[in-house]
Amino acid sequence: MKSKLFVPASRPELFDKAMASEADALSFDLEDAVAPPRKPAARAELARWLGSPAFQAAQAQHPKKIIVRVNASDTPYFADDLDALGRSPIDLLNLPKVESADALREAADHAATVGFEGELLVTVETPLALARAAELAAHPRVAGLQLGLADLFEPLGIDRYQPETLRAVMLALRLGAGSAGKYAMDAAYARVRDAEGFRAEAQLARSLGFLGKSCVHPSQIAIANDVFGFSAEEIDAAERIVAASQAQEGVGAFVLDGKMIDAPFVRRARDVLLAAGRAA
Repeated sequence: MKSKLFVPASRPELFDKAMASEADALSFDLEDAVAPPRKPAARAELARWLGSPAFQAAQAQHPKKIIVRVNASDTPYFADDLDALGRSPIDLLNLPKVESADALREAADHAATVGFEGELLVTVETPLALARAAELAAHPRVAGLQLGLADLFEPLGIDRYQPETLRAVMLALRLGAGSAGKYAMDAAYARVRDAEGFRAEAQLARSLGFLGKSCVHPSQIAIANDVFGFSAEEIDAAERIVAASQAQEGVGAFVLDGKMIDAPFVRRARDVLLAAGRAA
């Protein structure tokens, strides 16, 4: 998921347009993007559309990873969201504002009771959740952690756009996710007209090992795809490392192009090839 586009579930007129975009994933939002009075209609419309022939046709033509961000598990909307969408063709269920392993386990168990036994994307958006990132990532159904900066920073009066602050928080999340072998997704960037700022933040996230970035506007998709994509040179280097490791079977470390290569480098090369759609 180099790019993940948020789509308000209360805006069904945008569903087909989003499917036709170049985003790798669509995150249909039932939480922040939908006012409380509109939540029942939004979840019903999203469930209807995901079960329709129109969605199946769009998915066949423009395949996307489908994500649904439900309301937090401690809200009165969570159970209704799961009841309406638990059996829909969803790849990832995005759980917001999870702060403990116990709360995560309860939410995952609840999702299973209504038929959803797929993977979970957990949004880390409170100080406590960030401190417990490794615990959250350790749940077997969690595929990755996602950073939510507005909820994390605004209540504390922290400047959302300071690179030094972003680096510290991104690194903490990436290490927490990595401790369980899970990926990290970067946060959304609200300044939709600031393409340079979006690119700079995406580049920072990539340098810290993030998988991709959330987008709140279609204009951000191409930038995310570019930043988190892999060049021909990177793919070639990864293929050569993997091929050399196979040729050196049984050898713990070897030299390639004057550089010592061992298990961490081989694993990263395999990850690059998988992310680039190449056989590893």
